[in-house]
Amino acid sequence: MPTKEQVLEVLKNCYDPEIGINIVDLGLIYGIDIDEEAGRVKVTFTLTTPFCPLGPELVDQIRELVGSLEGVKEVETELTFDPPWSPEKATEEGKALLRIMGVPI
Repeated sequence: MPTKEQVLEVLKNCYDPEIGINIVDLGLIYGIDIDEEAGRVKVTFTLTTPFCPLGPELVDQIRELVGSLEGVKEVETELTFDPPWSPEKATEEGKALLRIMGVPI
């Protein structure tokens, strides 16, 4: 089974299609729970806005990427808006990219 760090690393290949920053650096990943016995990984995440039409696309990408890791039999996703996303949730790298795009942080 992968570690949380390995799950986060593979999720860096999943990009928010509107912003062009990966969902880890953007701060959209709120939690990763690994059940080694069941081979299940649960990813709790959010979107930049509740009105984002690309949520289903991100769910598919998360399931595909995490499901490709050795030992993963099932990928569960949970979308939450509590707490709501804000640019302050981004990693330092994500914040730097957002600043380049003119997003106030």
